[in-house]
Amino acid sequence: MKQSTRGALLISALRLLPRNAISRLAGRLIEVRLPQPLQRWQILLAARWFGINLIEVRDPIESFASFQDFFVRALAPGVRPIDSATDAIVSPCDGSWGESGVIEDGQLLQIKGRHYSVANLLGNVVDAKGYEGGSFTTLYLSPADYHRFHAPCDVSVSRVRYLPGSLWPVNPAGLEGIESLFAENERICAFMNVLGQPQQEGICVVAVGATLVGKIRLTFDSLTTNRAGAMEKTLDYGDAHGTPSPRLAIGEEWGRFEFGSTLVMLVSVEAGQIHFQEAGTRVRMGSRIGSLRPIAA
Repeated sequence: MKQSTRGALLISALRLLPRNAISRLAGRLIEVRLPQPLQRWQILLAARWFGINLIEVRDPIESFASFQDFFVRALAPGVRPIDSATDAIVSPCDGSWGESGVIEDGQLLQIKGRHYSVANLLGNVVDAKGYEGGSFTTLYLSPADYHRFHAPCDVSVSRVRYLPGSLWPVNPAGLEGIESLFAENERICAFMNVLGQPQQEGICVVAVGATLVGKIRLTFDSLTTNRAGAMEKTLDYGDAHGTPSPRLAIGEEWGRFEFGSTLVMLVSVEAGQIHFQEAGTRVRMGSRIGSLRPIAA
């Protein structure tokens, strides 16, 4: 695949730079607290620049202590209706639809003509086999989007795996220029059981970091990303491990990005099916994007 000249130059420049350290610095800068009048103007200017709909924001602009606080803003009640069908799989975030399809031969599609390994994405060959023949989607969050992510259906979280890595951009330059981009970048893989189904870990949602993403945070655990010297870690939940499995209702928040990035969602054949859409299609958190298999009575 021929990469654009501008994209190639960007990737070449980023190869020479400490991407993770720059991203940590960016995270600290947007956490700086400005005097309230300046903070208000910073938020208003950013909202205008990115095209953020302030009507949807739950809290008044004056309540945000930093731009980071605004960036991970909550939405006003009711602005993202959750599909009420009992068999619905809903979008876990606001964003744009990326590549999606059937998982075949242990591969996912990154961009037309380029695939990457499920095992590399999840950090485990055995885990990858559980999604063979299932479906996947890639959802991109831009700086304008709401940056919290939510449960795609009623689930319990059985495991979380943190995989440190690089922080390449997830824009077209990164997609075209970096082999196995989503398996190269730092990420958190959340393995989820669909409540009522016998199939274990039927859904996995992978929160992928990117250039200038300060951190990925979870609501149910203190685990965060982009820490110097961080090591791979797997957190197991459930009675056998002495830590209750976090239970999430459909649409319930479970994490957030501290800048734009990507979610990759895998659904096993036994759990359900994602309804594929054209890349670039806008999607809102809570809207239906798939169907569950019948859940046991």
